[in-house]
Amino acid sequence: MSVFENKTRVDISKVNSNALITNKGLLSLLENTACMHSDTAGYGILDIPNTHLSWVQLNWKVQIFRRLKYGENVTIKTWARASSKVSTLRDFEVFDENNNLTCIATTRWTLVNADTGGITKITDGIIDRYHPEDKSVLPDFTFKKLEEPTEFSNEYVYTTQRRDIDVNKHMHNLNYLDLAYEALPEEVYLNSEFNNIEIMYKAAILLGDTSKCLYANKDGKHIIVIKSMDGKTLHCIINLWKDFFF
Repeated sequence: MSVFENKTRVDISKVNSNALITNKGLLSLLENTACMHSDTAGYGILDIPNTHLSWVQLNWKVQIFRRLKYGENVTIKTWARASSKVSTLRDFEVFDENNNLTCIATTRWTLVNADTGGITKITDGIIDRYHPEDKSVLPDFTFKKLEEPTEFSNEYVYTTQRRDIDVNKHMHNLNYLDLAYEALPEEVYLNSEFNNIEIMYKAAILLGDTSKCLYANKDGKHIIVIKSMDGKTLHCIINLWKDFFF
């Protein structure tokens, strides 16, 4: 099956105090759907003991047209796209129960050796199990390196807890979004959810690591840079904004 579908419901863990889906809740639905697709291809989480391979996410690009509410039934469609030897692309569409498109997303992934953590070649045999499609939700978009601002106005410091660690033994990629929201100034945080999200992951955060999350507002975007305390290691850059532009 080239396009994988997941029919689900927006539950209480995915919404905010206004009963609207949060950005983390939405990305969680997308991520779970991608994992389910990998299960069918034979490269899912439960296959790791046999394949010794695990997918690690490198980038998110998400645009939200309408924010789903608690209790809504949704259909999430996902498919694999073009692949190089070191990374592959995956796209998503999210439809409400009236078949209205509420969200699109494109992502980039790499494959790692689950025993060593090193990047592993994505062979034709592996990607063929996903039956990649040529279709792209953002045909004119290419992932590029996100730039760090030179000045910041806010900082948040966090030490990684056991609850943050995932199957790859590092901070789960969606938890970086939690850190980003903690770094936002109060007046920014109290605004409505941002309809555009772009995330670039660089170096994993491990259990016990203390990181600093630096905030800047530049060109209408709220930018959060997550680095090691000594500033030498860049872990992640997250861009959040409201307007529909790329």
